[in-house]
Amino acid sequence: MTGFKKFLMQGNVIDLAVAVVVGAAFNAIVQSFVADLLTPLISAFGGLPDFSSLKITIGQANFMYGNFINAVISFLMVAAVVYFLLVKPYTHIKDRNAAKAESTTRDCPECLSTIPKAASRCAFCSVEVPTIQL
Repeated sequence: MTGFKKFLMQGNVIDLAVAVVVGAAFNAIVQSFVADLLTPLISAFGGLPDFSSLKITIGQANFMYGNFINAVISFLMVAAVVYFLLVKPYTHIKDRNAAKAESTTRDCPECLSTIPKAASRCAFCSVEVPTIQL
């Protein structure tokens, strides 16, 4: 039982649980925004009051393609928000931090072995290499 408790108390499991709860709440907000604000705005140009009422009837079957359009719009909005508010800033910060973490090694021009930047001679092939000031 202690292993299970340890597993549940790991940061990854708790972070995932919080992400699911926040994601579900965010999904409700986006669904409401699409259904109540964006869809009527888009449909105002087409003359339809709501996409969810769009359907095709074949025999006894109703194909509610309007709900599908609402779901696609919701997905695109969630994806855009996640990209512009999470992925893009995180990538920018990660790239900036990677540029700061400068390498302390370089390749030997003769044998292509990895040597320290301050080295004046390669430890592997003993060729003289230009000294780089740190």
